[in-house]
Amino acid sequence: MPKMKTNRGARKRFKVTKSGKVRFNRAGRRHILTKKSSKVKRQKRGSREMNTGDANLVKRLLPYAL
Repeated sequence: MPKMKTNRGARKRFKVTKSGKVRFNRAGRRHILTKKSSKVKRQKRGSREMNTGDANLVKRLLPYAL
């Protein structure tokens, strides 16, 4: 059986924690920030934990993450 391939786009966007949860960064923080409110920019800071249904789909794209 050949090795399974990791989806390279998913590898760059998601991180799997030691406990198996999937973390991701929010979109909308690259440019055109002047028209966005401070509240929106603050809420987009940092990473978030993905819900379990979507996390299971991501884990299929990252076979060697765990």
